[in-house]
Amino acid sequence: MKKQAKFGIGIGVIVLSMGFLGWLGYGESKTYYHTIAELQTLSGSELSHRIRVGGSVAPGSIRHLAGRVDFVLEGEGKSLPVSYLSSDPLPDTFIDKSQALVEGHATTDGRFVADVVQAKCASKYEAAPGGTAVPPSKAAMKGSM
Repeated sequence: MKKQAKFGIGIGVIVLSMGFLGWLGYGESKTYYHTIAELQTLSGSELSHRIRVGGSVAPGSIRHLAGRVDFVLEGEGKSLPVSYLSSDPLPDTFIDKSQALVEGHATTDGRFVADVVQAKCASKYEAAPGGTAVPPSKAAMKGSM
């Protein structure tokens, strides 16, 4: 009986430990999406959560500095200064007026510190004048025929 009890207790400790670690990992991986306007209304513990914000990169706002890149996101008539702190390079599509999604933490002074930046170029799939939208790969194929 003693061996079975020890085995049962050992299994119980392992299961509880795995459950606790899973719960901690889930809590740390959550990311809340907010608009720029909503972000400016957050306060207290809401600012400590991991947040994702989207908007357009303001023209002429991209500044490459030592160890970081500063830029401004615009959306809904509001603007958000962002500092990107990462050794990973920015995407090639990260240019003025591109749509960007940043992930990181808001600060109490109204700045956003991002450690992930995703960007897409809105003009990449625009419709040709007088025609329908053609992806760049197909447009290149049409031109070579």
